[in-house]
Amino acid sequence: MNADANPSLAANPRVEDWITVRPDGRVEVRTGKVEIGQRITTAVALVAARELGLPFDRIVTAPARTGLSPDEGYTSGSNSMEQSGRAVRLAAATARRELVARAARRLGADPSTLETRDGLVRSRETNRTVGFGELVEGAPLALPIDPEAATLATAGPDGWGAPDTRTAPRSSRPEPLHLRGLVTGALRFVHDLQPEGLLHARVVRPPHYHAALASLPDDLEAGLESARLVRDGSFLAVAAEDERHALRAAARVAAAARWSAPRGLDDRPAHEQLLGNRRESFPVRGGRPREEPVPEPPPEAPRTIRAVYERPYQMHGSLAPSAALARFAEGRLTVWTHSQGVYPLRAAIAEVLGLDPESVDVAHAPGAGCYGHNGSDDAALEAALVARAIPGRPVLLKWSREDEHAWEPYGPAMRMALAARLDEGGDVRFWSHETWSDTHVVRARPGAAGPRAGCFLAPRYLADPAPEPARAPNLTVHGGIHRNATPPYAFPETRIVKHLVHDLPLRVSALRTLGAYANVFAAESFLDEAAHAAGADPLDYRRRHLADPRTRAVLDAAAERFGWTARAGGGQAGDSGGGGGTGTGRGIAVARYKNAKSYCAVAVEARVGEDAAVRLLRAVIAADAGEVVDPDGLAAQLEGGFVQAASWTLLEAVAWDRDGITSRDWESYPILRFSAVPEIETVLVDRPGEPFLGAGEASCGPAGAAIANAVFDATGVRARRLPLTPENLREAAADP
Repeated sequence: MNADANPSLAANPRVEDWITVRPDGRVEVRTGKVEIGQRITTAVALVAARELGLPFDRIVTAPARTGLSPDEGYTSGSNSMEQSGRAVRLAAATARRELVARAARRLGADPSTLETRDGLVRSRETNRTVGFGELVEGAPLALPIDPEAATLATAGPDGWGAPDTRTAPRSSRPEPLHLRGLVTGALRFVHDLQPEGLLHARVVRPPHYHAALASLPDDLEAGLESARLVRDGSFLAVAAEDERHALRAAARVAAAARWSAPRGLDDRPAHEQLLGNRRESFPVRGGRPREEPVPEPPPEAPRTIRAVYERPYQMHGSLAPSAALARFAEGRLTVWTHSQGVYPLRAAIAEVLGLDPESVDVAHAPGAGCYGHNGSDDAALEAALVARAIPGRPVLLKWSREDEHAWEPYGPAMRMALAARLDEGGDVRFWSHETWSDTHVVRARPGAAGPRAGCFLAPRYLADPAPEPARAPNLTVHGGIHRNATPPYAFPETRIVKHLVHDLPLRVSALRTLGAYANVFAAESFLDEAAHAAGADPLDYRRRHLADPRTRAVLDAAAERFGWTARAGGGQAGDSGGGGGTGTGRGIAVARYKNAKSYCAVAVEARVGEDAAVRLLRAVIAADAGEVVDPDGLAAQLEGGFVQAASWTLLEAVAWDRDGITSRDWESYPILRFSAVPEIETVLVDRPGEPFLGAGEASCGPAGAAIANAVFDATGVRARRLPLTPENLREAAADP
């Protein structure tokens, strides 16, 4: 791999950026990708251990931290193994080659007669050995990574390396590096950090985005017991040594504060605003939007079918609210956070606070799930603001459940309009896919145009407020709105259009998969509609339009393990005998995430009851993520993606009115419960020697579509508005 094709390797091109051999022979492996339960630390440790021929328990890892870890930007986009895993592999391969060369000189041996195993370089001819630690004494591995270094995958069957653990029995596989601390309770989450002199902080929020502080009583702080009040414009926070005092003080400030609001939230339905608001439109070809006129939609013709699909605003819904610890002393700021990107966050916080980035240290600490841009970065900046106001004291700032639900950046509402023209045999000859949406990335990321302060929540309420960032169209290949809008099928003619819609009512940013989940849900549901119109089995219909062998392979693997049997038309599996009622149905869907990463197919069996509630019975996931390093971790990622997508598909929708967000708890914003998770079986198509492909988000889109297709199969009702609640299913049945 060329370093230019891997931004992690290009930014961190030396072995010591990633790997340090310690004097005791243990190897420290560093990654800039943060551990958020996806087992990236385990995966890169396995890569290094295998390349170096080192036992897994001799690998040491550390949390990502600025100044110590390689700068890899954000842990996002399913890029971790493709970027960090590949960089560690090449660093380890380069290190192994150098260790062997040093050992050859010390042992007076031909390098080709040496092998690495158990932290030693051994001569096969004389059986003499020298340890890794001895080989780096006074001479660390200060050398550039060779992008063409021969790795274990390309070294042939006799290549160096530790025994391959990928196919080992589950009981003998290495224990995930973060698991023991989770199970024993020894792992300390950011919420639980308690350094000496700790202050607990809470933010007092306005009623909604557009409100500003009108007044506070002059004597308010005197009645807050020992709590401190921090105020900067409309930004209000309290801090106290006792957490209960902080909570009481926040409640008193909230009761005393008076807010003004020149306007409320636009409470028109999201689909009306998506169609009616100002927008910028771009045709998409080869996965890239083009700044040129949009081609006309397909005219009416015999055998043309059309459908519109809708996704609501949806939230991350992290099970634990966001939190951060910050300390400002002697001009230096240190922040502990569960953010996805310690380096981008450092640059952004420094910019907002007017600090030199070198005076800011950001360390990752375990916290709430951060799959996308949830409230973690906001909590980090808010903790820094309070710490700056109270220098010398560590400040632990926690969001409440209401904070998380009402103030995090949501996944945008989306509208997808699809059309297809079928030939006499029922095959698709022309395919059109249009998507309307807000932007999917409002993150303080490097290289973004304009100031980064507006990407956070707090700066919008400071005395010198930061404006909300302008919406700029994402013109990258397979970017936010148009991600996975390009179909994986060999249709003769396609028309893909993205519409960036402005002036929408809610705060949004990156939620897992960005636009891919909704686009795949719409496209794979619509392909089922085309199969039904053609009188074809949904699986066979997909097969006959697929040319890519790896996409076909995962589709076939899922169907075989699921036990799919061909049946024309769909919508006929239900116990009700022919659709239109209730019963049990099955659905299938397939996609390649971003059209460039993992291939994934999902098959689902679901039952729809007399109450129109959907119950998932079982699911099969088949995926091709290239070479498999950590099969348990890969399966867990795919299954977790399915569960989250099932929750989006069946339950989740943000609600609001003119006065603010109304879905502020788990009752008003329900998520899938453990009791509703179906039996899930995962099939991994391993391709040793092939590049790593990101897999964390690959199952989400196919899962949503497969569930919707199973509901149609069970009932004959094609529900196109998410989530598939009983109310939406009844509405779809009444107005097909």
